[in-house]
Amino acid sequence: MSEWILISIGIIAILVLIGIVLALVVFKKKKEGKMGEPNYQVFFNVGIIWLPVGVVFMIAVNPAIGIAFMALGIMYLAIGLANRDKWDKKK
Repeated sequence: MSEWILISIGIIAILVLIGIVLALVVFKKKKEGKMGEPNYQVFFNVGIIWLPVGVVFMIAVNPAIGIAFMALGIMYLAIGLANRDKWDKKK
C-alpha cells in the first residue's frame, strides 16, 4: 500500500513542477509582450474531436468520463464558434 502512496506523491510532485514551469513561461511571455492571440479555429477542431470521444467513452468505458469529455468538447466548440471572426484565414 505504501508503494502506491509514494507513486502518487511522485506523480503529484511532477505535475506541480510542470505547472510551476508553465506558469513561469507564461508570466515571462506576458511580461515581454510576446503573448499572441490564440488560434480559435483549433479550439473548434478540438471540440469536434472531443465530442465523439466523449460519446465513445460514455458508452464503452465510464459514463462520468464520457460526460466530462463531451462537456469539454462542447465548451471548446462554443469558444471556437464565438470567435469565428478571428479564425486564421488561409489563402
